[in-house]
Amino acid sequence: MFEDIPVDVSPMYEGERIRSANMFVELAGPKSMGAELVQVEENVEDGKIEVIGPELDAMNQGDVHPFGVLIEIQGEHLEKELEGVIERRTHEISNYVKGFMHLNQRDAIWCRVSNEALEAGFKLEHLGKTLAILFKEEFPLIESIAISILTEPAKVEEFVLKAQEEYQKRDSRARELSDEDVDVFYGCVMCQSFAPTHVCVVTPDRTALCGAINWFDCRAAAKMDPEGPIFEVEKGDLLDDVKGEYTNVNSVVTEKSQGTVERVFLHSVFEYPHTSCGCFEAVAFYIPELDGIGIVDRDFRGETPLGIPFSAMAGQCSGGKQVEGFTGLSLEYMRSPKFLQADGGFERIVWLPKEIKDSLADYIPEDVRDKISTEEDGSTIKEIRTFLEEKGHPILERIKTTSSEVPEEEVTVEEETPEEFSEMEGVPMAPVAYAPELTVPSSGGVKIIFKNAKVYAEKVIIKKK
Repeated sequence: MFEDIPVDVSPMYEGERIRSANMFVELAGPKSMGAELVQVEENVEDGKIEVIGPELDAMNQGDVHPFGVLIEIQGEHLEKELEGVIERRTHEISNYVKGFMHLNQRDAIWCRVSNEALEAGFKLEHLGKTLAILFKEEFPLIESIAISILTEPAKVEEFVLKAQEEYQKRDSRARELSDEDVDVFYGCVMCQSFAPTHVCVVTPDRTALCGAINWFDCRAAAKMDPEGPIFEVEKGDLLDDVKGEYTNVNSVVTEKSQGTVERVFLHSVFEYPHTSCGCFEAVAFYIPELDGIGIVDRDFRGETPLGIPFSAMAGQCSGGKQVEGFTGLSLEYMRSPKFLQADGGFERIVWLPKEIKDSLADYIPEDVRDKISTEEDGSTIKEIRTFLEEKGHPILERIKTTSSEVPEEEVTVEEETPEEFSEMEGVPMAPVAYAPELTVPSSGGVKIIFKNAKVYAEKVIIKKK
């Protein structure tokens, strides 16, 4: 089947990571642009593969190039609503190619080619042939398939704009439904090659973290391939309509995560937030000093109010981890009326990149829209707090109310001998809800007083000097 492909093609390579030291070139990703798009068309020339722009052998070591993948398909029983489903499988199938790494989806794709693949004679033309073969094998409905791979900057730019228009059409259709309108949700484990304990729960109000699959896409996928990575999830009994917790959703997530995750709140970043894969479009993160929530997407290049960039934050909560105070999400979910409703929705959002804020202008309540800060208003806690106070953000009243209601709690930690230490395992990061009072007496123990605090730490070591 792959006799003329110079590298191995097998599911065993799914999950392969190509580090910069072993990378020949990078395609699309954060330093360039790119997109992938599946279109159902008529009169598709079966088996046509073309590369528009430089091939790999015309590129140089360490180059970063724009990258587009257009997959045109034809079949008597193919429907437009299947485009998003088939398109999402590009991620999985591309990773079958040894020496080719594919991350993310839609216009956020990030690919790399290894030095070994280039030395073996691998070209982008071979990637196209592999996709054509495997898509027809995976989806018998496809009778004809043609693939165009673009690396010419002007062509890729034009293609990305076209792809974004198609994504918008798909997403707008899904906004017509809400979670209460359906009897079943859907689960997706397509990312488990990279995030073994991640189970994506897709509902009408909560698009998949990758942003590429909505409830309608999942319904079509489950019908077309009942044994595939996307499957029906009966809702079960509703445990909490605000947090979004259901008995059977919990059961399915427990089973599919190998018992690692037992509860999930679909609409909150606290207690039991949705797990995060790595393909998510953005991350919601708790800012303890402000008792608010920030949002950062993978296109943002600066540092967040927590002092770390998106990449560091993504590394902390991805891989299928359930980290309280952090959750991956799609930008489309921010348009949902249930967006983090258990936490206060947009009234709890205190910071997000200006580009996201502008794109969501019609979905952010008017009375809070101008009160949410961006990187232009501040990047440090002090700057953001000043902005929130000037604008009268509703979070200030929340902080005031919470501070007056919660009593002071005292924790005493005794000194240890030089050979001993105390270690506490927990969630990565150690946010403290408010600035603590710390009193260190001249002799005796160490007395630490936290006011209205919730502390998470990977490791705490207290030693006597």
